Amino acid sequence: MIHHAPIERLVDLLDPAADILLNMSREEAIARLASGDPARVRGIEGHFALVHRDGKQIRMARSLGRPLRYFIAKKAAGPVLVVADRIDRIRDWLADEGLADQFHPSYTRMVPAHHLVELALVGCPDPNPVCRRFFTPERNRWGTDLDAIGERYLGAVKAALSAWLDTLPAREPIGVLFSGGIDSGSLLLLLDTLLLERGEAPQRLKAFTLGIDGGGADLDQARRFLAATGLAHLHEAVEVPPEEIDLEATIRTIEDYKPLDVQAAAAGLALCRGIRRRYPEWTWLVDGDGGDENLKSYPIEDDPELTIRSVLNNPLLYHEGWGIEAIKHSLTYSGGQSRGHVRSYAPAAACGFRGFSPYALPDVIDVAEGIPFVELTGWDHDRLYALKGEVVARGVRRVTGRELPVYPKRRFQAGIGDGKTDRSLFPADPRHYRRIHERIWS
Repeated sequence: MIHHAPIERLVDLLDPAADILLNMSREEAIARLASGDPARVRGIEGHFALVHRDGKQIRMARSLGRPLRYFIAKKAAGPVLVVADRIDRIRDWLADEGLADQFHPSYTRMVPAHHLVELALVGCPDPNPVCRRFFTPERNRWGTDLDAIGERYLGAVKAALSAWLDTLPAREPIGVLFSGGIDSGSLLLLLDTLLLERGEAPQRLKAFTLGIDGGGADLDQARRFLAATGLAHLHEAVEVPPEEIDLEATIRTIEDYKPLDVQAAAAGLALCRGIRRRYPEWTWLVDGDGGDENLKSYPIEDDPELTIRSVLNNPLLYHEGWGIEAIKHSLTYSGGQSRGHVRSYAPAAACGFRGFSPYALPDVIDVAEGIPFVELTGWDHDRLYALKGEVVARGVRRVTGRELPVYPKRRFQAGIGDGKTDRSLFPADPRHYRRIHERIWS
C-alpha cells in the first residue's frame, strides 16, 4: 500500500517586498489565494508571487511579473516544500540543511503564470499538483476601430501606471529603461503626462539608454524620440565597454539558457549595473516588457515552430507558450513570457532595483487579447507587424493628446551597439549558452 504523507513543513524564501500589489494589501491577496477560488485570485492586480498553507493544503499563484519556484525535499521527519523566486536560493537552503545531494536544477518546478496551483499531499510518490486558470481573457471582443482599440489599450496601461504611482513615495525618482521604441516610448509619455496631471514633478523621470562604446542604434533612436517629444532633458545615456556584456554572469542571474532571453538579459544587466554605479540609492525602474507579446509583434519567420495561424489561433501563446498540458511545456521553466520575463525581473532585482512592467499585467493583457487580430490583418504578416505601432500610437494620442514617434522594431540586444559589435557579443549557436548553463550548475 502507498501512504501519502502531508506536507510537514513549508519553507517560504520569497521576499514579500518584491510584490507590487496595486489594489489591495498583501493580507487581502493572501486571503484570496487561501479561498481556493480562481475568480478571487483574478481580482489581485499587480505583480505577485503568493503562497498559502492551510493544514495539508498548499496554494500558490503568480503573475507574469514575478517567478515562483518550488521543490519538495525529503527529511526523516517528513517532506518539506521549499518555495523561492530563484533556483539558487533553493539550492543554498538545501545545502544549509545538509540536503545538497537531493538537488538538481531540473528538480525545481516553476508555478505557471495565471494559474492557481494546489498541492494537497506529498510523499512517495509525489502526486502532481492541480493547476486551475485564474485568468482567461475573452478574445476578439472589440470592433476594428483602431482609435477605440488604442484608447482602451493605452488607457489600461495608464490606469496601471497611475495605480503604481499611488504606491510610491511622492518624490522618489523613476527610471525608464528606454530605447525609444514603441513600448518604452509610450511609457515615458504616459508617465510624463500622469505626473503633470497629478501636479507632481516630471523631473522625477529619467530615461536610461544603454550604449556600447558610445554608440548604438538605440542611443540614436532615443535621442531622436526625445527631441521630437520635447523630453530631451530627461535622457541619460549609460555607455559601457563591450566587456560589460557578460554572458556567464547573465546566465547565473536569470538561471536560463535560451539565447534571445540571455541576450536581452545581458543588455539589461549591463544597463542596471551602469545605473546602480551612478545612483546608489535609486529604487524604481519601469520597462516595456510584455508589449511585443500583447500585440503579437515577433518575426514569425525566425521560429520554424510557428505560423501566423498558430500565433493568432492560440490564446496567450506568446505569454504562456503552448500551455501546461502540452508536451513542450517545461515544468522547470514554464513557457512563453511566463518563462522569459525573468530576463527583466532578475537583472533589476540582482542590482537592488524594483522593476515594474505594466504591459505584463493581466488587466492590460486582457484588453490586448480582445483585439480581433485576424479580422484586422487577414492573416498577413506585414499587417500584423504594423498593427502594434498603429494601436499604440493612436492610443497615446487619444489618452495623452501627444504624438508617439514610431520606429521599426528592433530587439533590445540588437540596438546597444553597431551590428558588428552585436554579433561579436552574442554567439549565434544555442549550444554556447547551454554549455555555460551546464557548467554553472555542475
